[in-house]
Amino acid sequence: MAAISASLVKELRERTGLGMMECKKALTEADGDIEKAIEDLRKNSGLKAAKKAGRTAAEGAVVTRVAENGSYGVMLEVNSETDFVARDDNFKAFAEKVLAKVFESKSEDIAAIMEGEMEETRQQLVQKIGENISVRRAVVVDAPEGGVVGEYVHGGRIGVLTLLKGGNADVAKDVAMHVAAINPAVARPEHMPQEQLDKEKSIILAQPDMAGKPAEIAEKMVQGRLKKYLAENSLTEQPFVKDPNTSVADYVKANGGEVVSFTRFEVGEGIEKEEVDFAKEVMEQARRS
Repeated sequence: MAAISASLVKELRERTGLGMMECKKALTEADGDIEKAIEDLRKNSGLKAAKKAGRTAAEGAVVTRVAENGSYGVMLEVNSETDFVARDDNFKAFAEKVLAKVFESKSEDIAAIMEGEMEETRQQLVQKIGENISVRRAVVVDAPEGGVVGEYVHGGRIGVLTLLKGGNADVAKDVAMHVAAINPAVARPEHMPQEQLDKEKSIILAQPDMAGKPAEIAEKMVQGRLKKYLAENSLTEQPFVKDPNTSVADYVKANGGEVVSFTRFEVGEGIEKEEVDFAKEVMEQARRS
């Protein structure tokens, strides 16, 4: 019997999208012949799901859950190929099932969450729906003593968990709603990465009205504009979406709390979507028939 190397298993996984153990078993039964393993896998339903694994799943849903006492919350993104499938009841039920496991385990490890029965459920759903389904990411947010986690999901596509020190669930939810709508870069000005500030400073210095300014004047102008930039992009400094006459920080403070942090998921962000040339696809299909 041929030795089954890790690289061979990896190649089969990449070509089929199936799990490591299933690929290793298929290679073992095929005596290390990857083409025969693929042919054998085609005879069972497993590869029907995996054949779609190469297609980009950039639609889907974000779901959240927070403990009744607000002590912790979890958020999950599950992807599909089309928005139509993301609205399917079977897809929604699957997302909630995975979310329940994340909530129970308080784990962000998607590979561990999806082991065993959960992965089998995903593959069965792929076979039933006919689209690639992938569980992309999860986050667990713990509140400090006396703190609270808030949640808000907009249209199933944007989800936010906020973390407050003090305050209450309603205030935390209001702040989450603001984050969903405005999408601040950071929670507090001091959280802005230095590299981002350096980049913004270089942009300011390159603006036409900075030309020829004495160094001390230019520095004052830069600092003033950086302060404005931080105010516009920091959650605590932004005008509260429900009451633009007050800042988010002041709104939370008036309700006995303080903003600590937030996490925002938007479906498909950062995923490079495939551009499909349908006319070309149809022509190629016609030539093959």
